[in-house]
Amino acid sequence: MQKTSARLLSLLSLLQARRDWPGALLAERLDISARTLRRDVDRLRELGYPVKAVKGPDGGYRLDAGTHLPPLLFDDEQAVALAVALRTAAVTVAGIEDGAARALTTLRQVMPARLRHRIDGFHVTAVDRSATGPDPRAGTAVLLALSAAVRAREVLRFDHTPAYPADTGDAPVPPRRVEPHHLVTRGGRWYLVAWDLDREDWRVFRADRITPRTPTGPRFAPRRLPGDDVAAFLTGRFRGSESSPEWPCRGEAVLRLPASAVVPHVADGTVEELGPDRCRVSLGSWSWPALAAMFGSFDVDIEAVGPSALRAAFARLADRCARAADDAAAPRDERP
Repeated sequence: MQKTSARLLSLLSLLQARRDWPGALLAERLDISARTLRRDVDRLRELGYPVKAVKGPDGGYRLDAGTHLPPLLFDDEQAVALAVALRTAAVTVAGIEDGAARALTTLRQVMPARLRHRIDGFHVTAVDRSATGPDPRAGTAVLLALSAAVRAREVLRFDHTPAYPADTGDAPVPPRRVEPHHLVTRGGRWYLVAWDLDREDWRVFRADRITPRTPTGPRFAPRRLPGDDVAAFLTGRFRGSESSPEWPCRGEAVLRLPASAVVPHVADGTVEELGPDRCRVSLGSWSWPALAAMFGSFDVDIEAVGPSALRAAFARLADRCARAADDAAAPRDERP
């Protein structure tokens, strides 16, 4: 039979693993009598754990919510997952940075060395903290492997699943070889910013599409990231620019809508109220046709469009849409 202290930890771990436990089953799992189980439950209650008795034919116990937080027990995977979440929250969620950092410090102090080493190698850069989006669920093991390679400055090899796979037939696709520089979270997704050794250029990879290979390669001397600012670099890449975080195309127009109806849909654009039912909107995009389509998506009258490149894009888009409408209206046998 286990010593009392070890048995209490085992009992606590079991109570945390499921909602309700029949008393007889708990006693069997711990190899103790029903009387000893009752004494151990009383000891947990004295330590602050709200263990409630469950009524029923066999009786049982449940670890319930209490008025204060007692000490918790985590297995290795839970501890690593919690530490990763805390470190991520400390740089991505406004208002809880200090609390997350202190919680991580507390957790790290009681971690075994084998787990502490994994967590110490995990670092993350946050870009666009206000953005939210679907989480593609990059695995914890992948994030830890990427972060470790970034910290160690070691060449990383990995298999990459592109958004639009090319048809390579039966030919094997060689792994990517990169110098990893930053692990970044943006809009709820994880990205690796790295220098691609085969393409000799900077690349941004979605972490959920990466499958790291082992072992890692030789160490490398860090290159200078364009602009020396990973946030500006990543924002620029998403906006179609190699050197600037600004949109390559930016224009404005007056929409016949109240400003309050437009503001929730313009992201990083600006809205100026011109009256109860009119507002001036400034938006950016990676191309002029795309920008014209963004204004058109509001489905209201548009006026005072500028600059001239945006007006030209509206004209091309209107002509294209008119041809599409004529084609859709023509009888099937008259269509080209």
